[in-house]
Amino acid sequence: MNGWMLAATVVLGGGGAAALWGVATGPPARRVIAQNLTTSAVCPALLLLAQGYGRPAYVDLALLLALLGPVGTLVFARLLTGDLDGGRPGAWKLTWAAAALGLGVVVALCVATGPGRAMVKLLVIGALLIGGNVIAGRALSGGFKGVSGG
Repeated sequence: MNGWMLAATVVLGGGGAAALWGVATGPPARRVIAQNLTTSAVCPALLLLAQGYGRPAYVDLALLLALLGPVGTLVFARLLTGDLDGGRPGAWKLTWAAAALGLGVVVALCVATGPGRAMVKLLVIGALLIGGNVIAGRALSGGFKGVSGG
């Protein structure tokens, strides 16, 4: 076991425990936030595992998850609009913590891989992960001004 795999284990353990707690307890709003947290924890863990095992295919899975995870959160937020109206969750601390985790992992992996196509792919994954997480968090905490139902 190397440092990359140990870091992936810590990210999956911490993010998985927090997501499991969010899904098992609380109203639908907390469950949607836990779904978003799952995406925000699994994607960096896949990147770390790709580096640890030397398997670039895991990076492709992380790219797919970074693209589709926030979209799933937005779909749930749209479908559960009626259930979320009673009490919008305040998930900004969690959103920024997950974004900081994604940024830290992407920067560390960019330094490890060096310049090239792999670094560009990592930067795209980081932008999708952080941007999608922030947009989904904003949609869950009250939506966007001027957009009805979201």
